[in-house]
Amino acid sequence: MTNQELQQIIGSWQPELEFTEEESQFLNIQVPAKHLHNLMARLKSDPETQFDYLFCLSGVDWGEKLGIVYHLESTTKRHIVVVKVTAEERETPVLDSVYDIWATAEFHEREVFDFFGIKFINHPNLKRLFLTEDWIGYPLRKDYEDETNMILY
Repeated sequence: MTNQELQQIIGSWQPELEFTEEESQFLNIQVPAKHLHNLMARLKSDPETQFDYLFCLSGVDWGEKLGIVYHLESTTKRHIVVVKVTAEERETPVLDSVYDIWATAEFHEREVFDFFGIKFINHPNLKRLFLTEDWIGYPLRKDYEDETNMILY
């Protein structure tokens, strides 16, 4: 299925989605946070898309906003999309968990929580994965400062 065909199908589900192809060959979908979980569930379950494989979930600090980039593949239909979402608030970022859709999201979401501070609603075990429980701050945020461990130029 081509990116244009995917865009027509997925775009018919929700009018608030934005589509781009950017530099990559993959269709990029920007989804409002309030529609994230519904879109992701449909991407997996719809017979035309069948995105059964979440192969990457990455936290991103875009400066003013924090968000997530998801890479999804249909192993049966052989197509890939990239889904992007931003949290509404930078200070207390919250997004829906997709763990109930793809179990592989469990540790990816914990890593994002650990390094970016994004909390995932309905995550089964949201706690730090790499850093100690008493660690202060989120080291992959652009505004993170650690005077003891950072090298400043």
